[in-house]
Amino acid sequence: MEIIPVLPHLQAGLNITTVCLISIAYYNIRRENHRVHRQFMVAALVVSALFMVSYLTYHSQVGNVKFAGVGGVRPFYFTILASHIILAALIVPMVIGTAFLALRGRYERHRRIARWTFPLWIYVCVSGVVIYLMAFHLYPPQVGLS
Repeated sequence: MEIIPVLPHLQAGLNITTVCLISIAYYNIRRENHRVHRQFMVAALVVSALFMVSYLTYHSQVGNVKFAGVGGVRPFYFTILASHIILAALIVPMVIGTAFLALRGRYERHRRIARWTFPLWIYVCVSGVVIYLMAFHLYPPQVGLS
């Protein structure tokens, strides 16, 4: 079985998994369960790294997939896509920086940045799944048509 066509589906699953992991981590930090929070954040970082490897592999082989939707859905799709791309570029250094501060024990600064990192990371993951659903299921690419 060819792996490349499966990667968008894997990426959506990894995004959903990341949302679940960071949500559970957030729940636990609000209850001051630092050990469980740390475990779920490490898991979220690993899953996000797997996502990034999958994403880069897919796009290095396929390039961009043309959105097949027509009419009024196109501005909606491209608005979500644009916000997703911009925030995805910002979230990577934010996540790394937030994790670095926690690892260094700089918890006050970690908390201040995490207040921004958490909702943006959730948005990037969820908007990635919305883009996937629109581009591969609601308006699938027209394969083989010229």
